[in-house]
Amino acid sequence: MKAAVMTLGCKVNQYESSVIIQKLIDEGFEIVDFETYADVYIVNTCTVTAISDKKSRQALRRAKKQNPNSIVVATGCYTETSKDELLKIDEIDIIAGNEEKPEIVSKVIEALGDKALDIMNHPTNKYEYHGRTRANIKIEDGCNNFCSYCIIPYARGRVRSRKIDDILAEFNSLSKEGYKEIVITGIEVSSFGLDTGEKLIDLLSAINGAANPYDIRIRLGSLEPRLITKDFVDKLAKLKHICPQYHLALQSGCDETLKRMKRRYTTADFYNGVQMLRDSIPNVMFTTDILVGFPGETEEEFNETVEFVKKIGFLKAHIFPYSIRKGTRAASMENQIDKKTKEKRVKILDEISKEIRSNILKEQIGKTHMVLFETEISKNVYEGYTENYIPVHVTSHSNLEGCLHSVKITESFDDFCIGNIE
Repeated sequence: MKAAVMTLGCKVNQYESSVIIQKLIDEGFEIVDFETYADVYIVNTCTVTAISDKKSRQALRRAKKQNPNSIVVATGCYTETSKDELLKIDEIDIIAGNEEKPEIVSKVIEALGDKALDIMNHPTNKYEYHGRTRANIKIEDGCNNFCSYCIIPYARGRVRSRKIDDILAEFNSLSKEGYKEIVITGIEVSSFGLDTGEKLIDLLSAINGAANPYDIRIRLGSLEPRLITKDFVDKLAKLKHICPQYHLALQSGCDETLKRMKRRYTTADFYNGVQMLRDSIPNVMFTTDILVGFPGETEEEFNETVEFVKKIGFLKAHIFPYSIRKGTRAASMENQIDKKTKEKRVKILDEISKEIRSNILKEQIGKTHMVLFETEISKNVYEGYTENYIPVHVTSHSNLEGCLHSVKITESFDDFCIGNIE
């Protein structure tokens, strides 16, 4: 029998979907593309924005159209915050919250009834659910921050960290499978150990050291600016396997807006953290998330964000219009910004961010980076990423997928560089 899984949202969802996929395969299912015929469709939903909700609903309805007799499963954060809405969608057969994800495959087999006999004793195929070159490791779940705009703490619950020994065991297992890069991810990575007394920097030190005999690159997921202290940076700078690219969630470059968002830092804190990292770690790059059109955001406040983005110089910025999330503080705030204004501000900031990115890529010409190649994007043209997350294209008649090579950058375009293997 055929099963298809669609994942929306964050790397944690990607990680959890990969576990579901592996369980499906262990039970004898064949994994197929979501847009094709399948006996089972699983949508791992996201609810960060109203657009995420819409995409989740569309995927669930589309699945049933592809096979009216299929089992359609909704899981993920949208099921936690809007179960009543999902119950109104006739196309859905099973609704499973985040805590129920480990039982999804069992629920599917139970729902299939006699049809499940078709998959019994089916040979289990090897399936590299993490991808050819990069794997994710989830180190914690949940968030205690309760920023005024965010529904995720309600969908995921409080911080729950894994033990370092448990994470190291998974890291070791993935290392033996040949992955060249592992991403440390979670709902709120910076809060790792808040509930256990352990610290993120201790975990990183352990992974970077004896637990990493294969010299695997370690990339960090999104970090909170409050984590970037002098002590943290001093220790981080000594860890050679940590990729010099940090995703620091800015959200706004205006202090008054940050206060309304209930973010726990100022723009000065953010800037000082970036400077500490730049002073201590060569070739470091920064990516970020920015939320525009937050309730009460004036033109002056928006312009402060624009100027701050220019001041930092992000390699990439993910820019989103504020979306009302029922149940959050911001949903009931006065001075909500109209859709047209939000779209205008997104466009302005997006154009500025793209210009900054283009200039950063131009600065790479003549430099040499270690590039981990992931995919063949066209005949004999391979794409990979440098240690500091710059996309690089190289022409080669040899298969470069999964290979790590030293590459000298020769050209740049708006969104990627071209280079030659040295």
